Amino acid sequence: MARPKIYRHICYNPEVYYFKPRGIPIKELEEVALHAEELEAIRLKDYEKKSQKEASEMLRVSQPTFHRIYTSAREKIAKALIEGHAISIEKRDRAEEASEEKA
Repeated sequence: MARPKIYRHICYNPEVYYFKPRGIPIKELEEVALHAEELEAIRLKDYEKKSQKEASEMLRVSQPTFHRIYTSAREKIAKALIEGHAISIEKRDRAEEASEEKA
């Protein structure tokens, strides 16, 4: 039996959910999907310059889990930039938002 999904503490809700290379029609692009928790990890570590310890506490995960999320996000972004793929950012679902309000 699979473990139940643990919702991460995500504070940032982006206004833009899709990025694509200029001049290439969407129908011709491959897409890389970035999960909300991956975007939050990038925001905390790279944009807000938090340490891994601080960022993992803010996301409410262990440091090794934060590192896996962060590494996955960086690999996806690098692939999209190097190979010219579109990046779609997963929208948070209502269950995640509701669980955060309880926490």
